[in-house]
Amino acid sequence: MDNKEFSRQLEQRTKKFAISIIKLSASLPNSYESNFIKNQITKSGTSVGANYREANRSRSKADFRNKIKICEAEASETVYWLEIINELSWIDSEKKQLILSEATELLAIFTSIGKNLKL
Repeated sequence: MDNKEFSRQLEQRTKKFAISIIKLSASLPNSYESNFIKNQITKSGTSVGANYREANRSRSKADFRNKIKICEAEASETVYWLEIINELSWIDSEKKQLILSEATELLAIFTSIGKNLKL
């Protein structure tokens, strides 16, 4: 697979991930504490794909690298919030495992891209 195809597929994957995060957020209990976490995970989980799309339209290699690092940071934050939700037992284990697995894979992908970039 060439870079353009990889980028296209990763854009689609991060969009699907954002949708799954929004659905997960909507399924969380309604309380002051959960509303805070809903807001945080929705922001970080949807930001991964938005920043990756921006990275693919960047103006320079340095701009691309910066946006990839943002994707990495947002994916890491999303994993953190998913771990919190997991420990609070707010969602069923099958759904939780699928989303956490995807978040962890996306984090690994963006970490790898960031490490392999040469400026």
